[in-house]
Amino acid sequence: MSAHAERPFADLVADDRELLLFAMTPPRATTSAERAQEIADATLTRLDGLDVDALILYDLDDESDRTDDDRPFPYLETMDPADFLAGPLAGWDGNAIVYRCVGKYDEAQLRDFLTSRRQGDATVFVGASSSDKPVRTSLSRAVDLAAEHEHVTLGGVVIPERHARTTAEHERLLRKQESGAAFFVSQVVYDTGEAKNTISDYAYACAERGIRPARLIFTLSLCGSEKTLDFLEWLGVDVPRWVGNELRRSHDTLEASYEHCLAAAHELARFCRYLDVPFGFNVESVSTRRVEIDATVQLARDIARVLERGAGNEAEVPPQERQPQSAFGA
Repeated sequence: MSAHAERPFADLVADDRELLLFAMTPPRATTSAERAQEIADATLTRLDGLDVDALILYDLDDESDRTDDDRPFPYLETMDPADFLAGPLAGWDGNAIVYRCVGKYDEAQLRDFLTSRRQGDATVFVGASSSDKPVRTSLSRAVDLAAEHEHVTLGGVVIPERHARTTAEHERLLRKQESGAAFFVSQVVYDTGEAKNTISDYAYACAERGIRPARLIFTLSLCGSEKTLDFLEWLGVDVPRWVGNELRRSHDTLEASYEHCLAAAHELARFCRYLDVPFGFNVESVSTRRVEIDATVQLARDIARVLERGAGNEAEVPPQERQPQSAFGA
């Protein structure tokens, strides 16, 4: 494992290093132990070639209650991400962020989860997908439980789409920050304008209060088909019409999506640097198709060149490689 994996996560949150995270969904709950180990081994091989600061493991929940529209892909239960990390992925000795959809668990289960985390591990708590959904533990109560386990770094979720509707997401971030959230991970970003509005309002609100912004980590996810695009929109991701037009009419949706994600990384990195907001990117790998997995790994490599690494920075990237040559690089 590379040397960066030895850095405690608290330092990664606090210092000025621009972070690169890699996210995945655990295998389906019905996956055999042998197949789960194969998936884990392949993941470790891919991660070994990337300069990744932390691995994110998602905890999925059925969100069909949030909309009356049909789900483009069926909901399939997955392995518990903490169990997958402790078992098949035990070879990963770097930083890990394990998500928890807190409404699925009672307080005893959440306490056990927090107690079992290693020093330097982090978690992101996710609340219910709708206000009508029955929960076993509320998000606010889960945050209180996390405060009892100081060895675990707590993160939260930032949703630019919610800010576009309410213009109050930055206030939500400030409240979560006061409650102990040390960083925030966005849902998938396809509308950089909405993301920049959120960054700006949050940065200036922090300045007015005389506090340092928490790190904002923007999730980028490739879209390999029109059906996947439909799914992103079903999940509540705002895809600007012009971006959707490009993806749906491209001869290669995956390539067009790749160019958009890379252009978005450049744009958001410049804006965060301008406002002096600590940031990072989370490259999401949730597809089971080999071509999309390989493209995601390559995207992580390219985004690593956008981010500052050691003494390096974006200025060292050759000019012809700083902007994708497509509609998305405008």
